[in-house]
Order: sequence, then C-alpha cells, then structure tokens
Amino acid sequence: MSIDPFAFTDEFGPEKIIHLAAEMPKIRAIVVIDNTARGPAIGGTRMAVNATLEECARLARGMTLKNAAADLPHGGAKSVILSDHRVPDVDKEQLLRAFARLIGALPDYIPGPDMGTDEQSMSWVHDEIGRAVGLPAEQGGIPLDEIGATGFGVAAAAQVAQEFGDISLDGARLAVQGFGAVGQHAARFLVDKGCVLVAAGDSRGTLHDPSGIAVDELIETKVSGRAVCEHSKGETLGRDDIIGVDCDIWIPAARPDVLTGDTVGRLKAKLVVQGANIPVTREAERMLYGRGVVSVPDFIANAGGVICASVEHQRGSREAAFAAIEEKITRNTRTVLENSRSQGIPPHKAAGNLAKQRVREAMPCGTPEK
Repeated sequence: MSIDPFAFTDEFGPEKIIHLAAEMPKIRAIVVIDNTARGPAIGGTRMAVNATLEECARLARGMTLKNAAADLPHGGAKSVILSDHRVPDVDKEQLLRAFARLIGALPDYIPGPDMGTDEQSMSWVHDEIGRAVGLPAEQGGIPLDEIGATGFGVAAAAQVAQEFGDISLDGARLAVQGFGAVGQHAARFLVDKGCVLVAAGDSRGTLHDPSGIAVDELIETKVSGRAVCEHSKGETLGRDDIIGVDCDIWIPAARPDVLTGDTVGRLKAKLVVQGANIPVTREAERMLYGRGVVSVPDFIANAGGVICASVEHQRGSREAAFAAIEEKITRNTRTVLENSRSQGIPPHKAAGNLAKQRVREAMPCGTPEK
C-alpha cells in the first residue's frame, strides 16, 4: 500500500479496503466500503490510471455522507479500476467483466457508473453478478447520465442557493469546469432557469464568451468527440484558466481538488455548486467562507445520481427519480445553508454535521471493525 490505511480511519470506517488483481485480463483495482450502517453501500466505479487508495477512501466517505444526507437506505463505497478509460470497447468490456467477477463476493457493495464508466459498463457488471445500478433503460434501469440526474440536482441546489448568495439565476453568468455528463446537464438545466453560460472547460482547454455560449450547440460539439475549444464561437483559454473567469456561478464538475488554497484566490464567482466529488479542499472551503462565497458541498449538490440509483434499485420510475431528486436536494441545500448562517460555520461543516448524525443514529454501539 502506498499509504497507511489506518491514517484515515475513524468512528465511521472504512469497514473494508480490498485490493483486487487478476492476470487474464490483467487488472488492478481498489474497493473501499466505508460504512453500511444505513444499508448496502452504493458507490460508483471509476476508471483512472493514477487513482490512489487515499482518493478512493475519500470518495467512499463522500458517498457515505451523500447517501445519509439524502436519507437513502444505503451506505457508502467507491471503487477504482487502475486503467485508462479510453481503451477500446472490447478491452473495456473484458476489464469490467473481470472486475465484476472479482467483486462478486462483496454483496454489501452495489456499483454504479462514475468517471470513465457508464450505463453500458454497468450492464456488463450486471450480466456477471446481477448487481449494479445506472443500467440502460432496456435492462430496466434509469440511465442517470442520459437523463442528467446529477446535473438536474446541481441545478436544484443552485435554485435554493441563489437566495443565500445574493444573486438571481435569471441572467447569472455561469462557468462549468468539466463539460462531461454532469457539467453538460447542469449547464442545460441552469440555462433553462435563466443563466447565461459564459465559460466551459474540459481536459483540453477552456471556451470563454462573455456574451454567452449556446449550450445545446456546445453539447453537440462534445457529443461529436471534439473538445470545447473546437466549438465555432468563443475565445480559447488554458484548461485551468476557467477558475479565474468572470462569472457569478462556478460549477466544478470534473476532477478532485481543483480549488485549493493556491488556486481559490483566482475565483471571482459568488456561488460555487459542487457537481464533482471532492473538488474543493478543506482549506479552500474555509477561504471561500471567509470571503463570503457560498459553496454548496459536493455530497449535497451532486446527490442526484445516487438518489436516481436508489430509486432504480427499488424498481421506481424515471418520474419518481426526478421528484425524489428535487425534493431531497432542495430540502437539504436549504437546511445546510440555513444552519451554516445561523451557526456561523462553513456550509461543508454544516453538511457534515447533518450527514454524520444520520449515520451515527443508524450505527450499532461501538465503531466499525477495522
């Protein structure tokens, strides 16, 4: 192990850390089941060459808090397959099926799509072990990326947060860092609410146009396999320049730790709504709070995907999923921001207090077995 697994162990977990390996096909993976006090753990399967145990554990804890904050009957987990997600489809299918067989003996873990995986990936997993969420519609699933479940929830969080950030969505300038499944749908739903998309970024650069970017046309650009900077209109900037774009609302929807103590000073937005998992370090969260910038924590704002997954797991409908996402995220965002204001604490701390209390109430006496 690259780090001591007990370095991040506390009263909540992790309950299990499993390193997986096979040679045919060659695969290396990590699964962290953080806490199952509220029920079997739901958490995405990420494909990333440079993922670490520490990152996986942080993401798993985020899922514990996210599921508890959303009051779902599930604990939290995460898995990472140490591979480039851009491998040919035939190789990707072999990797996902091998991964599924390796986690077959972990019935308390329900995998779902994440960065580098999608509904087709979960279909392969489900074929092998009969256990996955985020399945294609033809398999009875609610394809959360296709319908934009997480992005819908981000927009619902922003709808509430505007009251606390002294802005109005109508005419608000929007910047989205990470124009993938989450970022595209968040932008689409927020533009429908009156926002103006002025910047979007992906791994290859940033597109900026203060007069506004046609979100549907930019989505078409991405769907065709091109980078945002290959769109026909707008100024091309560097990948990380999106942090300093003049805007009202800034949505991180890609990598972890994009806002740090070193980068957060460049941010000009009044409101940050976290579409990605762990995109803001604790230091940066404190700095945002000190500056009066409202930051809706990741496991509050981006819970739409796992809420959708939970509804799917209970054989609910697409309409039920959207209703649950709106109700839960609207309520939780308001509760967290009201508690932050009344208690004089940063939103991430108010959110953590809410979620941890719900986990504690579900846990038996004592701490998880290490």
